[in-house]
Amino acid sequence: MLAFPATCIHPQSAWQKEYLSLRIISGLARGKRLASIAGQDIRPTPDKVRGAIFSILYSLVGSLEGKQVLDLFAGSGAMALEALSRGAERAILVDKGAEASRVIPANLAACGFAQRAQLLRCDAFACIPKVATEKPFDLIFLDPPYGKGLVERMLGLISAEGLLARDGIICAETAKNEPIPTTVDTLARTDRRDYGGTTVHFFQIQ
Repeated sequence: MLAFPATCIHPQSAWQKEYLSLRIISGLARGKRLASIAGQDIRPTPDKVRGAIFSILYSLVGSLEGKQVLDLFAGSGAMALEALSRGAERAILVDKGAEASRVIPANLAACGFAQRAQLLRCDAFACIPKVATEKPFDLIFLDPPYGKGLVERMLGLISAEGLLARDGIICAETAKNEPIPTTVDTLARTDRRDYGGTTVHFFQIQ
């Protein structure tokens, strides 16, 4: 076995520890630990931010009972899983990553939600025609890589395909300083919140 000097061993940073210790915050699966996806370019939504997001969602749309959920760029699936735990009826999770395709089914099984969710392993934009056969969705989560203009592009596609239910809401995450228009086609931003280096935008049909 190779022995490495202590200087080669780097302790986890604070953000890594927080991201790698995801759990369900409320509902049927409250307290369940979730497997996450490691890596400097991966940013699972931390528990505190996820809790704040769902508090805002309750204030905007009320109970999640019976809601249909779409989670694009799903990563660990934590956002859809939280929604299912809080009463959403069904969720479709989309992510093209190999690690996500292993982590998401494990998290669904751990929470007992495997029968209420479907994982599509494909590019989010390429998957839209298939996803559209299940529309409309009451709640759409959107958390693509930052700084690439993907949120605005996807909002336009969601609007064009009519994916969002009339009274539904889109929750989109971007870098704090990433420019996002307040309206995209039929969608208008109704709220936004900053959490550290992340901004969460809420869009509804205007």
